[in-house]
Amino acid sequence: MVKRLVRSGNSLALIIDRPLLDAMSIDAETDLEVSTDGDVLVITPVRDRKRTKRVAELVSEAHEHYGGVFRRLAE
Repeated sequence: MVKRLVRSGNSLALIIDRPLLDAMSIDAETDLEVSTDGDVLVITPVRDRKRTKRVAELVSEAHEHYGGVFRRLAE
């Protein structure tokens, strides 16, 4: 999807289409983290810290149980 920035007062705005908003479960009330590496603009919804911690725990458990499988698949 190619987008262009639009004027909003003295600033520029990026309009995000409804299907993308729905896919990411974000709305006008969602806080967004905006970052860049100098070439790429990254917009990430700020999620609940408790949820983020739980996902990290689940990933860690998966690596403990299936780490060998992941390594073999990567080879």
